[in-house]
Order: sequence, then C-alpha cells, then structure tokens
Amino acid sequence: MDLLRSLPIGLYLEQPVTWLHRLDPRVKLAWLMTFLLAPLLANPPWRIFLVVLLVGITLAAMIPLRVWRQQMVWLLLLSVMVFVLTALLPDGLKARIQPRLPADELAFQEQPAQLPTPPQTSWNPFRIGQPSTPPLPGEQRNPAFRQPTDYSYVLFQQGPLTVTRRSLDLAIRFSTLLFTLIYSATLYLLTTAPEEITAAIENWMEPLRRFKFPVTEIALTLTLSLRFIPLVLEEVQNLVRSVSTRAINWRKLGLRRSAEVWLMVAERLLENLLLRAEQISSAMTVRGFTSPNQHRVEWYQFRLRPGDWLALVSLAGLWVARLVWGGQT
Repeated sequence: MDLLRSLPIGLYLEQPVTWLHRLDPRVKLAWLMTFLLAPLLANPPWRIFLVVLLVGITLAAMIPLRVWRQQMVWLLLLSVMVFVLTALLPDGLKARIQPRLPADELAFQEQPAQLPTPPQTSWNPFRIGQPSTPPLPGEQRNPAFRQPTDYSYVLFQQGPLTVTRRSLDLAIRFSTLLFTLIYSATLYLLTTAPEEITAAIENWMEPLRRFKFPVTEIALTLTLSLRFIPLVLEEVQNLVRSVSTRAINWRKLGLRRSAEVWLMVAERLLENLLLRAEQISSAMTVRGFTSPNQHRVEWYQFRLRPGDWLALVSLAGLWVARLVWGGQT
C-alpha cells in the first residue's frame, strides 16, 4: 500500500492539467476564503447552493473520476450521516412542561356552568366599587384555539423518530458546513502546487510588512512544512513495510509486547524525521542561506490572465448574491 497515493485528502494532482490548475493561486485563494466565510450566518438554501457549486466546479474541471471519487464520496457519506443523526436527535434541551390547568381543577368544575346575572344598579360610568363583568351565558371557559394555517413544527413523526423544523435546519447547517469547509480546502490543495500556495499567501500578506511582520519567514516555514509532509509519509510507509515483512505473530506477543514493538517503531520514526530535518538544514547552510530576505527564491511569477479576471468577476457576483439572498431571515 502506497501511503503517498492512497490518502484521499491533501494530495496535489499533477496530471492532467485542468483549467483550475491554470488559475492564478491568489484568485484560487480568494475563492477558498469565500467558501470558508460565505456559509457563516447564511440561510440553509444558500448553504446547499455552495455544496452544489463545489460539486459543479469539480465536474466542470474534468478532474479524473479516480481522484474525485476518493476525495468526495467519503466526505459526502460523512455529511449524510451527520445530516440524518442531527435531524433525528432532539433539537434542544428538554424543557419541564407545566400543566396548563390549575391543580385544583376539580374545585372549579364544581361551580355552576352559568353564573347569575348581576342586579341592575344605578348609573355609574366608572364602575367604582362594582365587580368586573361576568362571562356571558353559554360562554366556554377554555375555548379551543385552532391553527389558522397549515404550519406544523413537527415535520415527521414515526414512533420514536421525530423531525422538527429546528432539527432539520440544524442538520442542513452542520452537514453542509462540514462538506464545504473540508472539500473546498481539499479541492484547493488538489489543483495548487505547494510553492504556489506559499507564494499566494506571501503576496496577500504583503501589507503586513509595514508593521514589521515577518512575512517572508512565515512563507519559507510554510514551504518547508509542505515539502516535509511527503517525507513523513515516506518514512511511515517504509516502517510499516518493514514491520509487515517480518511476519510478526501479534497474538503470541500479547498486548504488552505489541505495544513495545510499536513504541520502538514510533521512536525510530522520530529519529528518521529528525535526521531528515538535519539534512535539510545542512543543505541550506552549505548553499550559504542566512536569511529569507537575502536569499529570495521566486517560486511563482504572478500574472493575471483573462480566465483569472473572469473568476474574479464571478467571485464578486457570488458575494453580491450572498448579501442579497443568502442572509438569514
């Protein structure tokens, strides 16, 4: 099993090169931040629209089926499970229901249904010293109020399963937010090289240089971190293969000895990673690297093409639609 290719999330697709690959990384980063921020304080239809938009972008980019099937199917299944569980679970804390009628209801029922009409008195427009108007004969004490519309708070009820309006709203919010946040970042990593990601982040952080913010150091650290991830996966893969080729009988070892074996494997993994980090630092030192500002390496040359301008116009239209129709009511 190749861990570098079997992990469904966080991989970069080098071939084929789609129109998403050709977009400027700064534009794609702006779209990513839009997908991360647009669901906040949005209504459920807008959240569903964002999910459909992400799926539509994936299909329009002509990404191979073998790639987005691993990227999307498991995430969709997880979102559906979250939706079902949230919709069926109670929509809030249990409130203590108090009886609507008083505790001494029987004492009230013993009173006559019709009270006698009070005697006529002299003219008193302000009713000073007189009791309040008694109920009319035949008037019911507790009239039954009927619902004037077809509104119903409970949408589905079958035995112990109950779906209310609030639980359905929460289910849509949680499931769509989970899919949008994870898959938008996954699609961005799938179509953007690590060097382009760091170059775009450094470009967007340029205004922070006025406040003496170490932008270049942060970009260099992020570049090294992204480059170090495949090395970590490679070391884990090599150690797992070395353990599997020795045909260890885990049942005979028992729980304690098995834990000791995996502890030694983890220790060896840490040693190998520290050795790789030392080799990288030595390589940078030999090449005369002293500081990021003195040894700038331009990973990517930014240039906005017509497709990038079209993506920016579409992004502006999406935010206008979000402000007009996507807000909560």
